[in-house]
This record gives sequence, structure tokens and C-alpha cells, in this order.
Amino acid sequence: MPKKIPVISLFSGAMGLDLGLEAAGFEVVLAVECDEQAVATIKANRPSLPVIKSKIEDVSTAEMLKKAGLKAGGAFVVSGGPSCQSFSTAGARRSLGDPRGGLFRHFMRVVEETRPKFFLMENVKGMLSAAIKHRPLNERGPGFPPLEAEEELGSAFRVIVTELRRLNYYTAFDVLNAADFGTPQSRERIIFIGSRDGKRITLPKPTHAEHPKKHQKKWASLRSAIGRFSEIDSPGAKLIASQEKYLKMIPEGGNWRDLPEADQKEALGGAYHSWGGRSGFFRRLSWDKPSPALPTTPNAKATMLCHPTELRPLSVREYARIQQFPDDWKFSGSISSQYRQIGNAVPTGLGQALGMAILDAWNRRNGLAQLGTVETHNEDLVRRMASRPVTMLNPPSMRKKNGNENSTEWDQSRLKKRSDSTQYSATTQVTKAA
Repeated sequence: MPKKIPVISLFSGAMGLDLGLEAAGFEVVLAVECDEQAVATIKANRPSLPVIKSKIEDVSTAEMLKKAGLKAGGAFVVSGGPSCQSFSTAGARRSLGDPRGGLFRHFMRVVEETRPKFFLMENVKGMLSAAIKHRPLNERGPGFPPLEAEEELGSAFRVIVTELRRLNYYTAFDVLNAADFGTPQSRERIIFIGSRDGKRITLPKPTHAEHPKKHQKKWASLRSAIGRFSEIDSPGAKLIASQEKYLKMIPEGGNWRDLPEADQKEALGGAYHSWGGRSGFFRRLSWDKPSPALPTTPNAKATMLCHPTELRPLSVREYARIQQFPDDWKFSGSISSQYRQIGNAVPTGLGQALGMAILDAWNRRNGLAQLGTVETHNEDLVRRMASRPVTMLNPPSMRKKNGNENSTEWDQSRLKKRSDSTQYSATTQVTKAA
């Protein structure tokens, strides 16, 4: 095994995942990133690191290997997180229908053509439940046609599993919370680690917990990251007058639900009549808890991250501390770009834990697994995947079109048109060995 295992970093961004892997003993030898301002960040901090500034779909694996000084089938790692917006629970969730959703196929292409010893892919947890085709909520339920198979929740994940199996690696996956690995942020990501040689992979076990058990520490708090941090004229987003008006009334750790009832409707506007927790609206953070997952915009109406005691959003440097970037790490570009780069990054503590899991599998001398297998060892995740609904409906009060059937009858009608083997074939393959 080389002294430092080389890593080809795809979708590198501000290098959060890369810094974590380096802390575990790896060496990033190439970064592939198309965002100009993120590339400037990489060059500002790693001036000697080869960078390919291009969309991954426009880069050949031959060019990557040449720039990295590696050969196909060598002892190295390919890592990255294909653009996750299309799998996020926020927004339209166009999934594989969004060009960004198909970027995971280019990740697969690079793995297939370079044949690294291991690969590491991360993404938002929403990848598990995303549909290939998105049907708007107001076009589901009684009075509308049954869902097609590609419109069912989880259909995109079945495609992803099929693609992973086709690589003929042994692949293990799980959903991990960065807070469980010492990061002052509750941020869940789905992680895939693949072994070309069939080395058995164990995803890292939590070192921290909200309610610690033996040998665990308590979750790191926001205070531990930024409580004593101060920077003169630290750049950051601003609040508008209407946001300040309501945030003044919200206590530490609260959100719009802590406003007087008479003000809630005005504060939320049209969102007041929607459903769901809407916990990000007028949210003020708590000193003694981890931060929520950092969005790319801390002063947007639905993704507010207000300082626990001051009337302002978290600053760029506070964002960086929560993601565990070194204090001397330089971020290039506009303020909005810096927030985006940091918000999209993987916390370095989680990256380091993943690197250690790869090292553990790399050094494993026995217990080879069957190639082409994709599995999780998390039994609770298996149960949740097996019992998840295949669609979500607006509550009856929000449905604009009603048929003669109720939602249960509509579900049954849809179920009759769906083959169990179509719905569960890929998931069954995942769960059999779990």
C-alpha cells in the first residue's frame, strides 16, 4: 500500500470532503470542478494541485488519469458528490429528469473506465426517495390518473442501485449524520463505498450521539464551533426589514411558530396555508445544539439561519467553522458563491470518518464479498425503505380536483397497475444481504 493513497476528486467544490480524506491519510492528486469561483478557491489553497476546470461530461477519463499521474486499475480512490439539488427534498425534485440528476452516471462512467481500487460517492438523503419523473403534488390523488412506475417515490434509487451493480464492485451504503462524527451540524447524507476487489466494507460507527452511549461523546454544539469566534467585519448576508421585524420576536432555538399567532400568517405569506413543518422559516439557532444542515442561502425565507443571539444570519466564516474548514482556508468569489461552496461541502469530520472506513477495508485480508452486490448493514434503514410510501398527497383541503374515489381507493387502483417485481426488485437485491 502506498504511503498516501491517491484520490481523484470529482465535483470538488471547496474541497470539504477532500480535506476530510486528507486528514485520514489520503492525498488528493486531481480535482475536477466546473464552477469558476470554486476552482479559484481550490487554487488559492492548493496552488500546486492539478485542476481540470470543466463539466465532467466534457472530460475524458484518459485526461483525468494523465493529469493525476495514474493508470486505470491502479491503487487509488475516486470520490465525489454528484450535484444533489435534483434529489433534494426542497424544490421541484426533478431527479433523473434534471440534467444534474444524471451526473451520477458520469461518476459511474469515471469509475467504470478508471477502475479505482475504491470509490466513494455521497449525496443527499433525498436520493433514497426521489422519483425518476416528478409529478406535481396538485396533480396526484383522486381525480388524476394512477402514477406511472417512474413517478413513484424510490424509482430513481432503483436505477442508481442497478447502475452500481453493473460496475461489478462490492458496494455498501448507509445514511450517516455528520453530527454523529463530531461535526457541530446535523446533516444526513447517503454514502456509497465500493471495492473493486470485493473487500468487505463497514461504514463508520458513530463516535458521538445526542444521547451518548458507552464510548460515545455528546453531539458537538454550535457554541463549540462559533461561540468564541470573532472576526472584525466578517462578511455575510443581510436581513431585510421584514425579516428583522419577526426575528426580533423569536427566541434562541425557535422559529415562526414562536411568533404571536396574529403575526404568523403575515410572516409566512402563502406558505402559511401549506403543510409540513416549515421549520426553516424565521429560524433562530440554538447555542447548545448542533446547527441544522447548512443551506446555500442563510437569509432565504424558508432556509433562515439566524445567529442565536444577534439579529443577523450566520457569516461566511461561521459557516466555514460549522463545516470544519481550517480557519486559514480561503474562499473565492462573491459572498453568495462562498455560501454556496461551503453549504454544498461535506463536513471534514464526516469525510475523515469515511476515509478511515476505506482504509480499514483496504487493509482487510479476508472475508471477500460477492462482486456486483449493493447492500446496507443498517436494518432500520432496510425497514424504512421497505415500508416507505410510493407517493405523497396534499391534504384533502388543498386538493383542487376531486374525483368520486377517496385517496385510499386511488392508492389501491394504482397498486393494481404496479408489479411487485417492478417496484421492489432492485430494493430486494439491496436488502437480501442486509
